[in-house]
Amino acid sequence: MSVLAQLTAVLGELVDTAPATLEDARADKSGHAAPGRPLAVVHAETVEHVQSVMRIATETRTPVVVRGAGTGLAGAANGGEGEIVLSTRRMTAIREIRADDLLAVVEPGILNADLNDLLAEHGLWWAPDPASRAISTVGGNIATGAGGLLCAKYGVVRDAVLGLDLVLADGRLLHLGHRSVKGVTGLDLTSLVIGSEGTLGVVVGATLKLRRLVEGTTCTVTATFPDVRSAAAASAAVTASGVQPAIMELMDAASLAAVAALLDLPLPAAGSAQLTIQTDGPAAVAEATTIAAILSAHHGETQVSHDREEGERLLAIRRAMHPAMSALGTTLIEDVSVPRSAMPAMFDEIARIEKAYSMSIPTVAHAGDGNLHPNFIFEGAEPPPVVWAAADELFRAAIALGGTLTGEHGIGTLKSRWLADELGDDQWELQRQITRVFDPLGILNPGKVFAVDA
Repeated sequence: MSVLAQLTAVLGELVDTAPATLEDARADKSGHAAPGRPLAVVHAETVEHVQSVMRIATETRTPVVVRGAGTGLAGAANGGEGEIVLSTRRMTAIREIRADDLLAVVEPGILNADLNDLLAEHGLWWAPDPASRAISTVGGNIATGAGGLLCAKYGVVRDAVLGLDLVLADGRLLHLGHRSVKGVTGLDLTSLVIGSEGTLGVVVGATLKLRRLVEGTTCTVTATFPDVRSAAAASAAVTASGVQPAIMELMDAASLAAVAALLDLPLPAAGSAQLTIQTDGPAAVAEATTIAAILSAHHGETQVSHDREEGERLLAIRRAMHPAMSALGTTLIEDVSVPRSAMPAMFDEIARIEKAYSMSIPTVAHAGDGNLHPNFIFEGAEPPPVVWAAADELFRAAIALGGTLTGEHGIGTLKSRWLADELGDDQWELQRQITRVFDPLGILNPGKVFAVDA
């Protein structure tokens, strides 16, 4: 009996072979598509469905790619020739909310924004805040180790997960982590799975660490600078001052112009860059006043708003970055991080690469934590060699400044060739061996992250 026949016999109509479904499962928001089409997309609705898929995959040695909403930016969830795409998008239940223990137990398919809408009714929220929060799943956030706009103050996904339910490649179900605030029994497998991009198992449940909704005023500070280096230096000065904003976002001239065109806003002055900063909590007003003074001292034309709705409108400009880039052409959205004090130097490197390759690289940054998103715009389905050559220099510049290849998007398919350059050969091999402990047959997301030819 074929793999497809076995899947259909056990899972019936959950097995989807419609051409449009298979085509959609080949690609994510990175623009990259896997070669060939997968065998099927299985729309799992329960843990048992996931276990059944993995048992069949192990018995038949069929590769499996786990997928949520398909909003990733590194090609990690793209299903190709001969692979089963295991979708957890229909697993959207909130199994438990405990306001007294500040935790929730959820399934992986729930959207980040939907989760927080429901938690708000209990006076709670889950802090990870990716720009794609309205369309990305909690499971996808966990798989990539997502961050977002708020992580400088409130942490990334790894800081907001207490435990995971994980189905291994052979179908066994593990319960990792704990429900208590503290817990150091054995190795921290929960943190190991977070950011593993589907190479260790299938996340089917998550115990999330919640926060109470922040009380007090929200203040938004915006400042326009004559150039992006000045804006980066100002953001580094805010960090060095000891003030901790909730959000600090930087947009360079090219990204500002693209968003202005998309949203039909007035065009910014040539070469100008912008910082958008929010403070929250009881000290929000005092912190905003301090930040505004720092930005003004760094030649920023600064404004402060105490209106929460106006603040959200200002942040909507930053959140429109991805669609604005898409309007310009096919986009390779990159993701490097450097120490916050190295932000000005990293923007110098981007300017150097733009000049060397005669291209524009619109860049936004989570300036509060040093995470930059340079964008490469091109025509066609795949980046041409000149784009990869420029990206290569950009990646190496970030590493040389003490940074990393990826702050939140992950390695996936698109960055696997550079992984050993950052980790070193010994650590790369050790990490690859760890994946084999979880997945001895190598059927989970093969060719992603630890590609043999990396």
